[in-house]
Amino acid sequence: MREAYGQYSDEELIVRLRDGEEPITDYIMDKYKNLVKSKAKSMYILGADNDDLIQEGMIGLFKAVRDYDSGRDASFFTFADLCISRQMYTAVQASGRQKHAPLNTYISLYSHVNHGTGDGEPDGEEAQLQNILAARAELGPEERMIDKENVEGLERIIERELSHFEKQVLDLYITGMSYVQIAKVLGRDGKSTDNALQRIKGKLRKVIGQ
Repeated sequence: MREAYGQYSDEELIVRLRDGEEPITDYIMDKYKNLVKSKAKSMYILGADNDDLIQEGMIGLFKAVRDYDSGRDASFFTFADLCISRQMYTAVQASGRQKHAPLNTYISLYSHVNHGTGDGEPDGEEAQLQNILAARAELGPEERMIDKENVEGLERIIERELSHFEKQVLDLYITGMSYVQIAKVLGRDGKSTDNALQRIKGKLRKVIGQ
């Protein structure tokens, strides 16, 4: 199947699918399953089960195949990426998760002066999530106790100081999304999302004293 369809663009394949070539659905689902798995790993930190996230992501991918309109939407990849992310985040919210990410994940929100490159992508100083978590894993017992206390304190601050929209922005930001991607997932405009992100940073700096 891959040999038969690999020479065509996703957009061309969607047109053929609309004409009744049903095997194309299976081909596209298989082609993008690794994207779904990758997104599930980043969303996992929000407290959802990885397998459940993959399942939700595949549902989002199926919806992208079903609903894609080349005359209305951007590239299929961009549309699929949005549908997968939105489906996963909706599932995370519906699960009623109780815990936020570890304290060290939030440090990148306020420990750097730069606020981004201006093109919607994080600046070069933003620490990668996997490096942050790896560093946290190296903490000794005493440091872990202090870290746990800091986490609990910061969680209380987040619940008290951030609006519902700001919490949503924070949730998605710590998964590695840019404010442009966050805006698309939440169905908001880029400016209001970027403004929310800057408010989050400002509030955390003010409360924590950074």
